[in-house]
Amino acid sequence: MPKTVIDRCLRTGLAVALAALAATAGAVPARGLPRTAPPSPASGAPPSPASASPARGEPGPPDAVKASAYPVKLRSAPRRLSVGYTYRGREHTLEDFLSRTKTNGFVVLDGQRIVYERYAGADRDTLFQSWSVAKSFTSAAVGIALHEGRIRSIDDPVTRYLPRLRGSGYDGVSVRDLLRMSSGIAWDERSDVPRLQAAVNRGVPVMTAAARQVRGWEPGSRFEYTSVNSTVLAGVVSAATGMPYHRYVERKIWKPAGMASTAYIGADSGGDGLGYCCYYATDRDLARFGLLYLRGGKAHGRQVVPRSWVSRSTRPSAAFNPRYGLHWWLGDGREGDFMAAGLGGQYIYVSPRHGVVIVKSVRSISVPARQETLVAFRAVAEEVAGTR
Repeated sequence: MPKTVIDRCLRTGLAVALAALAATAGAVPARGLPRTAPPSPASGAPPSPASASPARGEPGPPDAVKASAYPVKLRSAPRRLSVGYTYRGREHTLEDFLSRTKTNGFVVLDGQRIVYERYAGADRDTLFQSWSVAKSFTSAAVGIALHEGRIRSIDDPVTRYLPRLRGSGYDGVSVRDLLRMSSGIAWDERSDVPRLQAAVNRGVPVMTAAARQVRGWEPGSRFEYTSVNSTVLAGVVSAATGMPYHRYVERKIWKPAGMASTAYIGADSGGDGLGYCCYYATDRDLARFGLLYLRGGKAHGRQVVPRSWVSRSTRPSAAFNPRYGLHWWLGDGREGDFMAAGLGGQYIYVSPRHGVVIVKSVRSISVPARQETLVAFRAVAEEVAGTR
C-alpha cells in the first residue's frame, strides 16, 4: 500500500481520502503502515513498543495484545468445495467471487477444522487491518464488563462512566443506543471518519473528539452508522473497568479465547484504544473470534463472552433496523447468521445453522454489496455442511 495514500487519509478530512484508502485497504507491508499500525511480523521489523511516548502532534503507537499460552487448535483439513450461487439473476462461483472482490485472505472453518484457506500476496502470519470488524470486539468487551457488574446497565447514560461528555451531543445518550447505532449524533460516516482519523493522527485524544460531537436528532429513534459511537464505547469499557481498553481485551477476550498470535490495536496520543477500528490480526485469529461466537461465547470449555450477551448482541436490537444487533450485522432472520464487517470488505461471518465460520480480508473497495456477500457466504456454509 503506498504510504502517500495512507497519509492522505490519516492527515485530511476529505471523503475522497477515505475512498483512496479503502481502494487499497487490506494486508499491509511494514514500509506502508500508517502511524497507528504495527509492522508485519513477516517483515522482520520489531513492532513499535506500546510504552513509547508519542511525539507531539502524533497518535500513540499501537498497543500489543499478547497471544494466549493455550491457543485454540485449528486443524488443517482441506476439502474441495464446489460453491455456486445466484445473485440478481446471475450465476456466480466462489472462485469468481474471490477474484472479483480482490480477496487477500479467505479462511473457512468447519468447527475447528480449516476446510478452505487461500491467500494472495499474504499468508497465515499476515496481520490484516480489521477496520470496523473491531466494533464487534468492542461489543464483546462491553458484554463482559456488563456481566462482571463493571457496567451497571446498558441503559445507563454514557456520562455515568465518562462525565467529560456532559454538555456534548452524548449527554443523555445510553450505552444501548451506542451499541445499536442510535446515538442521535450529527454524523456523516463517509466524511466524518476521515476527519476523526485525521484528528487522531494530529494527536487529538479520541475522547476530546467525541466531546466535540453535537446532537442531530433524538437518540433511540433511528439507525445511523456512527463510528465515533464505538470510540465512546471503548472509553466506557476503560472507565468502568479501570483498565486500558487493549489490556481488557487482552485479558478478557484475546487470551481466554485462545488466540495464537499477538495482535495490535490502534491508539490515540494518550494511549486510549480507538474501539471503532484498527485491530491488526491474522485471519486465523479472526476466525477464532468467530468460532468463539459460534460456540455461544465458549473456548476451551470456558465461558469467555456470556452466552446471554452472544444471543442478545446477534439478534435485532431495534425495530427501526432488524438487520443490526449490538455492533453485529445480521442476516435476514431466516438462518440466524451474523457478521462483523469492515471497510472495503473485511468480514467475520458466523453460521450457527451450519456450524461454519468464514473470514474474508480484501484490498479494494471494488467489492459487491453486503447482500451479495451474505448470499455467497451462505452458499459456502451450505456446501461445507453438505460435504461433511
